[in-house]
Amino acid sequence: MRLFPRTAVDFAFWLLAILPLLLLASFVAVLVSVQSARAEETAACKGNNIIETLRANDPAAYQRVVDEAARTPNGKGNFWKIEKQGVSPSFLMGTMHVTDPRVLAMSPAAKQAHAGADTIVIESDEILDEKKAAAALLMKPELTMFTDGTTISKLLSAKDAETLASGLKARGIALPLVDRMKPWMIASFVALPACEVQRKADGAAFLDKKLAEDALAMGKQVKGLETLAEQLSAMAELPVEFHLQALIETIKIGDRMNDVIETMTDLYLSGDTGMTLPMLKTVSPEDSGDDAGSYAAFEQRIIIDRNHVMAERAGPLLAKGNVFIAVGALHLPGADGLVELLRKQGFTVTAVN
Repeated sequence: MRLFPRTAVDFAFWLLAILPLLLLASFVAVLVSVQSARAEETAACKGNNIIETLRANDPAAYQRVVDEAARTPNGKGNFWKIEKQGVSPSFLMGTMHVTDPRVLAMSPAAKQAHAGADTIVIESDEILDEKKAAAALLMKPELTMFTDGTTISKLLSAKDAETLASGLKARGIALPLVDRMKPWMIASFVALPACEVQRKADGAAFLDKKLAEDALAMGKQVKGLETLAEQLSAMAELPVEFHLQALIETIKIGDRMNDVIETMTDLYLSGDTGMTLPMLKTVSPEDSGDDAGSYAAFEQRIIIDRNHVMAERAGPLLAKGNVFIAVGALHLPGADGLVELLRKQGFTVTAVN
């Protein structure tokens, strides 16, 4: 039984693996009324755990998730110690790019490592100044807007355009206001739980940004491994048809997307990061071959390619020692995850309980 369309859960996966759209989603929130999100905050933030639903209703699917997670290298743990002879130890922490208080409450060991590090490394240090970050992205408008007269409405069928208009209206957004935005811009806003949108609009910092801000307050250096433009360029390289499908399916799913986010949050908090991708693949087992190909391209460009860039750029920083690296937790597990890639550079990387 298909619980969620593959493209929509891919988008949720991507949303928690990349930073800039959290900044841009808050910009969209400024353009529209968020009073409805404020009024529905408590209800909108309560999702059901998909893993538990599978365990109860589809034991075979649940077991496939468990088995694949068990085969995922470095799939257990969000906090790792990095060592090399002659160099002070460093640490690697997986994050979620959200403002959820449960996520912001780090373990004592992680807090101690962050406080003791000389340098804090995050995905992009541009997030420290949202106005500057937005200005930098506006220098490349093609990453966020259609610049050739194209609109979302023109690219969609009449039926899908009506679905989009109705879905946006329910969220207090008029389609003409965002018609020239790239589909991933709009989807980033409608996919986030109402409480996350509201907290962000109220100025709350997501975990990565909080870590960087706290580091600056303590007089530490903050470095980035990517630019926001590089992150958005990765998304822009995927076919626009993929993004359009993700947008429409995200609109159709509505509040059920909270189940995806809640499940990913629960897995993060339990340190079962390696179960995330198996869960997302299992919830839509009826995908066609084309969907599978799109998923592979998505995972390659949004996760694996960026892992290699991050590992290469992290190497010289780690060579100096006493570094605290914080990047999206989905970048850590797997044969091409950061843990394994850093080991290939000669570092000993060990999970910290």
